[in-house]
Amino acid sequence: MELRDGGLEHPAVVALLHEHFAAMLTHSPPGACHFLDLSGLAAPDVRFVTAWDGDTLLGCGALKRLDAGHGELKSMRTAAHALRRGVATAILNALIEHARGQGMTRLSLETGSGAPFAAATALYRRHGFEACPPFADYEVTPFNRFMTRSL
Repeated sequence: MELRDGGLEHPAVVALLHEHFAAMLTHSPPGACHFLDLSGLAAPDVRFVTAWDGDTLLGCGALKRLDAGHGELKSMRTAAHALRRGVATAILNALIEHARGQGMTRLSLETGSGAPFAAATALYRRHGFEACPPFADYEVTPFNRFMTRSL
């Protein structure tokens, strides 16, 4: 598995992100989905990472800087054919190390609260994330949960 920075222009990445966006909208109502679109993922305060096996895209994830010491995980998605191969863990570890290298001391995330999000929640818990109150401009709804960890 090779991790690469960027790649938002690659057709496979665009397709995976559109799959991610559609899944979020399927499992949570509008207004409860807080994903970054392609232009948001290309912003200067966002680090976007992809995982590849040769020419085959395995997954993606992003880290958005909220302030000097706080970052937010965004758009974590593993391709269906690559599930349970450690893709999400590899991407998450790379983003955690990048955050540390940038002087961040806390990472947070917002994710869905239903069964479709159970695997993601379990991944984050395995990596030290714990439930927390809303951060940034988020508000609590029945459809989301918030997690954070110190670095």
